[in-house]
Amino acid sequence: MNLNTLQPAKGSVKKNDSRRGRGQATGNGGTAGRGHKGQKSRSGYSKKIGFEGGQMPLQRRVPKFGFKNVNRKEYAGVNLDTLQEYVDAGRIKDEVTLDVLIENRLVGKNDLVKILGRGELKAKLKVTAHKFTASAKQAVEAVGGEAVTL
Repeated sequence: MNLNTLQPAKGSVKKNDSRRGRGQATGNGGTAGRGHKGQKSRSGYSKKIGFEGGQMPLQRRVPKFGFKNVNRKEYAGVNLDTLQEYVDAGRIKDEVTLDVLIENRLVGKNDLVKILGRGELKAKLKVTAHKFTASAKQAVEAVGGEAVTL
């Protein structure tokens, strides 16, 4: 063992790199690690999302088409055959309300509900929903049920 080989035990000394000063002695003096000149060296610099160094950004290069209606209403659809399945399984009795549909996880609590006409309905049900297709309404009423629009 020599004086020039002395060192602390492994893991006993922790170097604190969490805070680096910007003075001359740190090696980050002068330009404070930002390099010389240019946009990134200035205070207040922040890059815009999607900025590609002045190249035309992808968002502007890609062609746009069509029409997006901001007032569009999305409806969660529930088909008649699904309702019949739940009746057969005993999950739905004689009335189908929004609460029943939410409870059975057919729709979410904030969804607008539309009853769709796929399949056939054998059970006599009172169905309450925001909208019905013409075939669904006809099918519900054909078996003696009632279609109530909210």
